[in-house]
Amino acid sequence: MFDLSALELARIQFGFTISFHIIFPAITIGLASYLVVLEASWLRSGRQLYLDLYHYWLKIFAVNFGMGVVSGIVMSYQFGTNWSRLSDYAGSILGPLLTYEVLTAFFLEAGFLGVMLFGRNKVGPGLHFFSTLMVALGTLISATWILSANSWMQTPTGYLVADGRLIPNDWWLIIFNPSFPYRLAHMVAAAFLATALFVVASAAWHLLRKNDNAMVRRMFSMGLWMILLVAPIQAVIGDYHGLNTLEHQPAKIAAIEGHWENKGDEAVPLILFGLPDMQREETRFALEVPHLGSLILTHSWNDQFPGLKEFPPEYRPNSAIVFWSFRIMVGLGVLMISLGLWSAWLRWRRNLFHYRPFLHFALWMGPSGLVAILAGWFTTEIGRQPWTVYGLMRTADSVSAHGATEVGVTLLLFILIYTAVFGTGIGYLLRLVRIGPQTGESHAPDTGGPGQERQPMRPLSVVTGPDENTSTRLEN
Repeated sequence: MFDLSALELARIQFGFTISFHIIFPAITIGLASYLVVLEASWLRSGRQLYLDLYHYWLKIFAVNFGMGVVSGIVMSYQFGTNWSRLSDYAGSILGPLLTYEVLTAFFLEAGFLGVMLFGRNKVGPGLHFFSTLMVALGTLISATWILSANSWMQTPTGYLVADGRLIPNDWWLIIFNPSFPYRLAHMVAAAFLATALFVVASAAWHLLRKNDNAMVRRMFSMGLWMILLVAPIQAVIGDYHGLNTLEHQPAKIAAIEGHWENKGDEAVPLILFGLPDMQREETRFALEVPHLGSLILTHSWNDQFPGLKEFPPEYRPNSAIVFWSFRIMVGLGVLMISLGLWSAWLRWRRNLFHYRPFLHFALWMGPSGLVAILAGWFTTEIGRQPWTVYGLMRTADSVSAHGATEVGVTLLLFILIYTAVFGTGIGYLLRLVRIGPQTGESHAPDTGGPGQERQPMRPLSVVTGPDENTSTRLEN
């Protein structure tokens, strides 16, 4: 298929499916914690506004959670279908880590999700809040196990080699491997930022269309506070993550920076823009800032770090890709910090909800959190190449013994099915956003007599049917 090998097609297939999957858990992690804050605010203040916002975002959370579960199951199966040699070589370590995620996180989420979605009028407020808290905790535990497994593949520790396979020797070292704390913090902060940007963009859309009410203002304000707080923290976490990567994966850092070789005792410049050329072993048209590379990567004015030429060509990541994916992530991060600072200025000027250039900026920044997550994920995974388990197993040795035709056909099927299923799901989520939060979102579905309008609790019942109420909402 298109003259691509089975290995290349398998990598594309895994990259395609995980790119779809990762956006749903990211929003699930952020929304679950946001729902905890909303319900806690309602319990503390008694204001109906928080409860209405809770039930509005609960519907979006439920649909997003379902799509995340479906897309995640596909990821698990691919370890056996496309990467069976990796499963055979490292399965005694990766298998338990992924199993722990199901046993601890998924069961916790699934056990309390029903109460969270349908139990507000069947259990007390305290138990319902506890259910929301447990679902949010489950999303964070899930991220912990998944990031532990992936981080171990980046910085493997705690293993022994026996009969040509990796076996666990120290589970503490396996779980808490050297890159795990930085990657977990980086991913959770990214999930909170992506969700806050999504919430803020939703509110900005309504404010631009004069749908200005207390609930829209509240979620706009809350989201901007989160961005103002977390975006700078994320930059600090990213700096520590970079130092850790330089220590354990210096070739990845060299590829990210487009840095090929050190010149004498000169400090390493930071290449802002350029075109890394893997064949010519240089970064063409480089726009450099002297000393800044050394300052950022070594926290000194003149220290050096290895260039790509210090590694054999077969062990070099593709700098042409990770150079730009990293800059997309960092560039969007700078814009997020700018959005937070601008919001603080407008809040001080008491013009936060009316300044239309800022509202447009907030709206267009809506997808930026997810785009930054994808760009960061590409940087991490492509920068690990040519290894699946860094320094131990090459990607070329991990793929199953399939032909290009089989993998190509399944890739096409994935593209068609994912476009249909998740395209529909994402479209539905956007319709929910377009409707916006309504007064009375939290009305119980079993109150009221025959003929009385009732608020549907099932997420898929919200925008179905061209009834008068729905039409009015869509017009607004």
